[in-house]
Amino acid sequence: MRRLLPHPLITLALTVVWLLLVNSADSGQIVLGLLLGWAIPLFTLRFWPDTPRIHRPLALLRFIVRVLGDIVTANLTVARLILGRPERLRPVFVSVPLALKSDLAISLLANTLCLTPGTVSSRLSLDRQYLLVHTLDTADPDELAATIKARYEAPLQEIFERC
Repeated sequence: MRRLLPHPLITLALTVVWLLLVNSADSGQIVLGLLLGWAIPLFTLRFWPDTPRIHRPLALLRFIVRVLGDIVTANLTVARLILGRPERLRPVFVSVPLALKSDLAISLLANTLCLTPGTVSSRLSLDRQYLLVHTLDTADPDELAATIKARYEAPLQEIFERC
């Protein structure tokens, strides 16, 4: 079964994304979405080093809800900052030490920060021990690093790295 459907969750996610992109739930679009959701993971299987293992599915759900909430909040905050007094912004680069070891978890952390308005992950150190993050407005870089570690890194570590 694993050979025919290597990544069932990705198949489902790609199907949902397809239906959202075409803005239709017609039977033909559902079949096409399922076909794409099945074919893409199947044909890209050799590029996947290993199958991601989710140790805590409920923690993943909580993480997704947290990130979506943070995206909405950050959009409002950035809009207020930009429409207010942009000359008062305090942009800064912050080096965030990483406890994450898996490539997938590090990638998800970097992408989560890019999805949240006001922050951008800029660079991963060669030894993968630090992530350089640019923020639009921060008074205390150490507090921002601690917040990133607590809100995003710790749940990702729980989801993907702890057995």
